[in-house]
Amino acid sequence: MDIRKLQRAIVDGLEDVKAQQIAVFNTEHLSAMFERVIIASGTSNRQTKALAASVRDAVKARGMQVLSTEGEDNGEWIIVDCGAAVAHIMQPAIRDYYHLEEIWGGKAVRMKVGEVTTRLVKASEPEAPPKAVKKPVARKASAKPSTAGKTANRAAAYKRVAGKSAPRAAAKKAPAKKAPAKAAPRR
Repeated sequence: MDIRKLQRAIVDGLEDVKAQQIAVFNTEHLSAMFERVIIASGTSNRQTKALAASVRDAVKARGMQVLSTEGEDNGEWIIVDCGAAVAHIMQPAIRDYYHLEEIWGGKAVRMKVGEVTTRLVKASEPEAPPKAVKKPVARKASAKPSTAGKTANRAAAYKRVAGKSAPRAAAKKAPAKKAPAKAAPRR
C-alpha cells in the first residue's frame, strides 16, 4: 500500500466536510506502528463526527482498510486508525490543550490542501512523474537607474520644469503660529 495514496484519501475526506487546520506529519522515525499522523479540527461535535465518517468513506472507497474508530460517542476527539496513517479529528479547544503537533510534529509533510492552483494527484489516479524544473536565466544589467537614481532624476526634472528646487519630503516644517487667544468677554 502506498502511504501517499492513503494520506491523500484521508485529506480528501477531511476537505470534503471543510476540516480546518489540516496538518500531516511523517512519523516513520518516531514510531514503528504508523507512518503518518494527520491532525484536523472541526468546529462542533456534529462536524467532527461527519469528518470521521467522511474519512472512513473516502479511505474505503479507494480500496483501503479502516482498522478502528475511537471517540465518536463524545465527538470532541475522534481517532480514525487506517493502519499506516492515523487521523486525529479534534475540536479547537481540545487541540489547543493537547498540542499533538508538539508530539508528532517533528517532520511536517508538505501537502497542498484546499484551493490550490496546481493539480494534485488523487489516490485513485496514477502518479505522474515530476516535471523538469527550468533554471532561471541570468539577466543582463539593465539600463534602468536604481531607485536612488530615480529620485535624483525626479528632482532634476522638477527644477527644469518649475525653475525651483525640488520639494523635500524629509524637510522639517516650521511650527505653525498659533492664533492669538480671544479675550474672554467681561461681565
